Amino acid sequence: MTNGLIHRRDLLKAGSIGLIAGSATPVMAREPWMTGPGQPMSGSGESSRYVSLAREQVGAHAFGPGAGSSSSPLQHLNGTITPSRLHFERHHSGIPDIDPDKHRLTVHGAVRQPLRFSYADLLRYPQETHLYFLECSGNSYRNTLAEPQNQTAGELNGLVSGSEWTGIPLHYLLDEAGVTADAEWIVAEGADAAGLTRSVPLSRALDNVLVALYQNGEPLQPAQGFPVRLFVPGCEGNISVKWLQTIKVQAKPGYTRDETSKYTDLLQDGQAEMFTLQMEVKSVITSPSGRMRLPEHGVYDVSGIAWSGAGTIAKVEVSADGGKNWVTAALQSDARPLALTRFRIPWHWQGQSAVLLSRAFDDRGNIQPTREAALARYSSAVIYHYNGYQSWRVGKSGEVSNVYV
Repeated sequence: MTNGLIHRRDLLKAGSIGLIAGSATPVMAREPWMTGPGQPMSGSGESSRYVSLAREQVGAHAFGPGAGSSSSPLQHLNGTITPSRLHFERHHSGIPDIDPDKHRLTVHGAVRQPLRFSYADLLRYPQETHLYFLECSGNSYRNTLAEPQNQTAGELNGLVSGSEWTGIPLHYLLDEAGVTADAEWIVAEGADAAGLTRSVPLSRALDNVLVALYQNGEPLQPAQGFPVRLFVPGCEGNISVKWLQTIKVQAKPGYTRDETSKYTDLLQDGQAEMFTLQMEVKSVITSPSGRMRLPEHGVYDVSGIAWSGAGTIAKVEVSADGGKNWVTAALQSDARPLALTRFRIPWHWQGQSAVLLSRAFDDRGNIQPTREAALARYSSAVIYHYNGYQSWRVGKSGEVSNVYV
């Protein structure tokens, strides 16, 4: 063991430290719910009354209550699928109430024949289903601040979620419209009051981009772009434009307000990079994590999520001593390209001080950097694309808090 981390090969030997429960025969009590019928069925399911989950860090702009974000409660979730109602949100002018019968999607610009689709038209096209993550480019920005914030995993890192997305491959619509030879970009615009507009290279748009209509098996929720959104896998969330109403094909990027006033990356030398769309390899331990407390000594399941905008997670390593020693964690879920991957490793805590952290490796050779390395390239004013280590200090009392290493 390395400061309590248990190698997978040693897991079956762990009964001596309490991982395996005792063999005494339990006495089953007759609880009230075992003595009579339960509640009848309903038209729509809901969580147990003993489970209370909600988005975290719900914040609105002081001068525009419709603009803001809210985070997924990562520390209370498991697996790799985020329930739609807990998927993170980011809005620039609130959530529009769109009548799908009146909504239209127009494809125009450098095409041979402009096209206009109703929602009913789109539902008739062939669709595909894929598991993908979505991450806001500003996710984890609080870890770029000078002092570590004592917040939960969701508050710090919860602008990332994973879902099953279903929709039309965008190239079907572009092929039908007939893209001209000089076209190299598309510019997508949403139908909200902000009219958020982002440019996407045509080479990426023709790859695996979806015109998404469903999330986790049901029509998109309004907060996720109902009736239709663009979905650009592996890229910063804001280019997956919600409430999609126009796609303009053109020779150059749009250099729109939303990609010049925001979503650019200022470097240490004063230059700014634009269209750094792909999200980096990253991981975060979600349990144990910030503001939790280990109630007693024993074996705990150290678990978290990893992802990469470049490809597939190949390996995750976990350290319990602040990065001095590393142990390879088990990947619980099948690693899929551009999707969340769940990792876990057992850890025996006997009251020792510890600093838990993880680092992810993808199949393209990318390795999650230290916090210092992640910050070194950018100006201190940059809050986007932070993918450095997330470290959790476990005190002798069992309290877990955010710490920089």
